[in-house]
Amino acid sequence: MSNAIFRTPLPQNEPIKSYAPNSPERKELQQKLRELRAQVADIPMYIGGQEVRSEQTRRLSPPHDHKHTLGHYHEGDASHVEQAIQAALNAQKAWANMPWEERAAIFLKAAELIAGPYRAKLNAATMLGQSKNAFQAEIDSACEIIDFLRYNVAFMREIYTWQPESSAGIWNRSEYRPLEGFVFALTPFNFTAIAGNLPTAPAMLGNVVVWKPSTTQIYSANVLMEIFREAGVPDGVINLIYVKGSIAGDVVFKNPHFAGIHFTGGTSTFNHIWKTIGQNIDIYKSYPRIVGETGGKDFVMAHASADPKALAVALVRGAFEYQGQKCSAASRAYIPANIWPEVLELMREHIKSMKMGGTEDFTNFINAVIDEVSFDKLESYIKGAQNSNEAEVIIGGKCDKSVGYFIEPTVILAKSPQYVTLCEELFGPVLTVYVYQPENYERTLELVDGTSPYALTGSIFSQDRYALGVAVKALTNSAGNFYINDKPTGAVVGQQPFGGGRASGTNDKAGSILNLLRWVNARTLKETFVPPQDYRYPFLQAD
Repeated sequence: MSNAIFRTPLPQNEPIKSYAPNSPERKELQQKLRELRAQVADIPMYIGGQEVRSEQTRRLSPPHDHKHTLGHYHEGDASHVEQAIQAALNAQKAWANMPWEERAAIFLKAAELIAGPYRAKLNAATMLGQSKNAFQAEIDSACEIIDFLRYNVAFMREIYTWQPESSAGIWNRSEYRPLEGFVFALTPFNFTAIAGNLPTAPAMLGNVVVWKPSTTQIYSANVLMEIFREAGVPDGVINLIYVKGSIAGDVVFKNPHFAGIHFTGGTSTFNHIWKTIGQNIDIYKSYPRIVGETGGKDFVMAHASADPKALAVALVRGAFEYQGQKCSAASRAYIPANIWPEVLELMREHIKSMKMGGTEDFTNFINAVIDEVSFDKLESYIKGAQNSNEAEVIIGGKCDKSVGYFIEPTVILAKSPQYVTLCEELFGPVLTVYVYQPENYERTLELVDGTSPYALTGSIFSQDRYALGVAVKALTNSAGNFYINDKPTGAVVGQQPFGGGRASGTNDKAGSILNLLRWVNARTLKETFVPPQDYRYPFLQAD
């Protein structure tokens, strides 16, 4: 075994490819889209390195073309959850004992596989399965997951180098063990990168994982698992299962070896998980780590001095990229009356030029929302605004699910600052605007802070530095990621660690060393070179 102290490669953010007409990456991606659409995939679970199939299969289809069949996945039951837990526990000792640099090499290889031979396949799977356009897929299922893997390796090494001070004659050392048990990764549909990061971040630190993705992300999760296996993740370290959330939770949270959960999803689900863990706390071998990023009601606040052009672009990008289905998407905006007419006109022009349709047509900016449940929920809010005396739909509002789950980019003007779409999380291409009088700037900041229980992302637009300072202070606890003269989306690994507080989660900052610290269990060793030979201290001697 080598006794060298290794340096890991210096991480850098993966460059974003343009997919411009006639570019090599565009041609490759278009070809991969055609290939995947021509196949009907048979997608198994992966337990202990084995492909596991069940008697129950479920159909997968593109949200923008729900009559087309992408494939079928094998749905599991409680027995498969039990098998996955046992497979993880069986792999635990060997994985924890593997030298850290060997684990690092596996995930660095996974990053290179995604950057190179798997880039088009993972992007295409995300575009088809989650209805992301080429650019949204590129920044997610290529660049962000690559960044997570590379930066997390560097963060891991940094953690391992942290050591305590030692007094004379003593050597103090710290080691960073994995958690004692298994980690449950419960991942969302909206980011393939998050679906990849939630199981790999704990695994990188020597933990074993049971991974349950959202059913609407299984198509690209299967490609991720293919990559992890090719990269050399040993059997049983990451086990991928497709079961109903209630079934998985009933088994996982009653197992004494449950050591932690890495979660991204809805606030109500996370609250239920936390309560369940609390009710079962006496059965666990150790206190589980609970790490979660949940909902958001993300805001854009504008001052009277804001640049209308920059503000309008930030609003339409922040609210409507990936159909508003980002945790960080701009969902509510507070705009002063003096610039509102110009901002509205600019927004109308931008939105009018946005094409909507399937992801295979690269000229489409807007694609479909994820499924019929989401479509129906969003449509009900839009219809409510159309029939309300407290609000009106001023842009968009049309909904059509005959071919795919398409909802036009929609802007609602609220007459009351407590109108429902200013307060509740929608998770779709719907932006609600409240227009305030410029002299009420500080009072409106109080509205921004107090209207929503969430605190994930937000932004302030102002050309007045004093006004910016007032906003930054007033909104201290309103957002875990706060943007100045920019849209509230687009956090980059290593640059803007991501996460929020209040009802938005535990703020453990994915894309930073803070998140990885949750997956280690530190042990301190003190070695005394020449131990004392007598119990008596000097103070015991007589005068």
